[in-house]
Amino acid sequence: MPYVPVAELKDYVGKELGRSEWLTIDQERINLFAEATGDYQFIHVDPVKAAQTPFGSTIAHGFLSLSLMPKLMEDILVLPEGVKMVVNYGLDSVRFIQPVKVDSKVRLKVDMVEVTEKKPGQWLLKATATLEIEGSDKPAYIAEPLSLCFV
Repeated sequence: MPYVPVAELKDYVGKELGRSEWLTIDQERINLFAEATGDYQFIHVDPVKAAQTPFGSTIAHGFLSLSLMPKLMEDILVLPEGVKMVVNYGLDSVRFIQPVKVDSKVRLKVDMVEVTEKKPGQWLLKATATLEIEGSDKPAYIAEPLSLCFV
């Protein structure tokens, strides 16, 4: 992750921070997520039945796509120098725009929205995270993740 002096954090508000590398969402990843969460809905794990739907194939769980956010943004999100830890503070909003079909490539685009000092040494970073799907004009989702940084 890029580190900047605390005094410069607000300089990034309103700016695009970057895009992650592409990541392929294969059936193995979808199946492992189904196993971890107990969500075995056929649209995710049964290629034969899923082929009969308007999607034409299995699709990733929406929460699988969302759960990739921390990994995909790790080299993008700007953090204050001297940060001791960063915790997931939640999301202000999430909108799933379209499903991610099996074997699609996705990447995350991150924009800084807001920087707030919650307490001395605690900085709340609000971003907009857009999960792009290769070859698609519409993203999989647009979310507003919150990261609390302890300096």
